[in-house]
Amino acid sequence: MKIIVLPGDGIGPETMAATVEVLQTVNKRFDLALELDHDIAGHESLKKHGSTVTDILLEKVRNADGLMLGPMSTYDFKDESKGEINPSKFFRKSLDLYANIRPAKTYSGLPNKVGAFDLIVVRENTEGFYADRNIESGASEMLITPDVVISLRRITRLCCERIARTAFELAQTRRKKVTIVHKANVLKIADGMFIDICKAVGNDYPGIQIDDFIVDAMMAHVVRAPDKFDVIVTTNMFGDILSDLTSELSGSLGLAGSLNAGTQYAMGQAAHGSAPDIAGRDIANPMSLILSAGMLLGWCGQQKKSSALLQASKAIERASERIVKDGQVTRDVGGNLGTQAVGKAIAKCLQTI
Repeated sequence: MKIIVLPGDGIGPETMAATVEVLQTVNKRFDLALELDHDIAGHESLKKHGSTVTDILLEKVRNADGLMLGPMSTYDFKDESKGEINPSKFFRKSLDLYANIRPAKTYSGLPNKVGAFDLIVVRENTEGFYADRNIESGASEMLITPDVVISLRRITRLCCERIARTAFELAQTRRKKVTIVHKANVLKIADGMFIDICKAVGNDYPGIQIDDFIVDAMMAHVVRAPDKFDVIVTTNMFGDILSDLTSELSGSLGLAGSLNAGTQYAMGQAAHGSAPDIAGRDIANPMSLILSAGMLLGWCGQQKKSSALLQASKAIERASERIVKDGQVTRDVGGNLGTQAVGKAIAKCLQTI
């Protein structure tokens, strides 16, 4: 099985190095026959190829079983005509990775202010308010006059149906509850359709409880009582904001794994950015990217019906929980280990799990 590895920018190479060590460990431990194919994207690719991503790289990814994308300096890439393409958007759109799945849970050994919880935000990934993925060519944000900007939001039946089904399928494996998050009191047509479609899909899952919240109220509810939620399904921008909030409530954005999945392809990607201010200092938390790698193995295991891949995915999750409980973590979550040392701690723990 082949996974394409793109280290990225800023802290990307450091966190990816720790992640690769973990992948190599589970490869041996569970006899996965993984092949890690290293390539470049982002600033390094821009310097070498004149573009942050290339069609050759995309074809390589399409011929592989999965992609690990390191943090990218997305804010730096403003002009696509100069090759400054957002790699995350490029792969999400080109591979139709419509579901961004972001778990958030508390860890034994870390203090938290809101009590224990374990939830997943299921975010639609290919439309919504994101101007760079709403239309076939160009962007759906327009400067009408020097003082007027119009941004268009696209919501489609297909995208609503498939993200809803992703959420209900996940809920069947968990506590059997789905919460729909929306702004239908203002976006009456678009979010009204989103709610209606989610509930219609829910009719195919009679054992699952369904409720819904307006997005601003939901922000208050997850701070007040996050343990009441299981699987949360929502549109692109709402999910982006909500998943960052729930991740921070769990202890740190650095603990938040993230999987971008479609029908044929999937991409593991840290929930955070490239943090150039701490790059090269061996202090970045690699756990988000490591947990994302575990999620990618789990997705591949489901696709291939491979018990070894599924076991490896669960082992990465359990090893991460154990090192957090033991305090073998980076400074952002109260420890004193460096980036590479955390990767080695998880790798060592995997030897006995």
